Amino acid sequence: MASAPIHHHLNQTGQDVFTYASWGLTFVLLAVAIQMGRKERTPFYFMVVLSSMVAAFAEPLYDEGFSLYFYADHGLQTFFTAFDVPQPVWTHSGYAILYGAPAIYMVWRIGQGTLTRSGLLKVAAVEFLMSCTFEMIGINAGTYTYWGPHVFRVLQYPIVIGVLETAQVMCFGIAAARLRARARGPLDLMGIFVIFPVTFFGANFGAGAAVIVAIHAQNTNKTIVTLCTLVSIACAGLLIRLAASFLPEEAPAAAPAATAEGSAEERMAALA
Repeated sequence: MASAPIHHHLNQTGQDVFTYASWGLTFVLLAVAIQMGRKERTPFYFMVVLSSMVAAFAEPLYDEGFSLYFYADHGLQTFFTAFDVPQPVWTHSGYAILYGAPAIYMVWRIGQGTLTRSGLLKVAAVEFLMSCTFEMIGINAGTYTYWGPHVFRVLQYPIVIGVLETAQVMCFGIAAARLRARARGPLDLMGIFVIFPVTFFGANFGAGAAVIVAIHAQNTNKTIVTLCTLVSIACAGLLIRLAASFLPEEAPAAAPAATAEGSAEERMAALA
């Protein structure tokens, strides 16, 4: 069975682009989240983004499951290493962009009462394209790779990863909105820091269980990996469908814009 490419050369330019660009976008995102929170008198949007960044400390578990390796040869800027997989400084900013940004958009739309089931599918499509774009650039820029016997690769990127990440974000966004609707104070909102890893690993390791086992199984082969990959893609699709079921088929009649946490809660509770 193949092993991680620990001696593969790291592209320094690719690392710099990912580090500076992703952290720059993250600071903009945090500023937007703070401004949104000021308008609605809630810290929740900021907390959603922050929860995704904090959860990035668990990225080594994901890397181990899906055979992802960040190239460490020749000067990787890293926070720490776990399971022999070094963690670059841009993983936290990457989580904020790929997972935090779509989630706060979903929470805001649900709070406004304007996100429908078909609307969520559009958000899912955008998230899938974001995931593919981000990871294809990172892989082909020489910063990391999925080294396992994955199938259905496009520009070296296993498409199943993008499907699972999309399912994960849809579940996270819906769960975050439900939490906000039921929270009765800032302490309740802290639950978002638990919800993110639950939905992240629940979707990726739950729906993705078949492909994870297949790429790590002894005497595995392309047929087994292909069939299990299709199973995981189907399971991810079911998760997205499940997330959509928490939303109305059509948007309710227009309501006044929220000016406080309470009014936003009322609108989201009405969607329950």
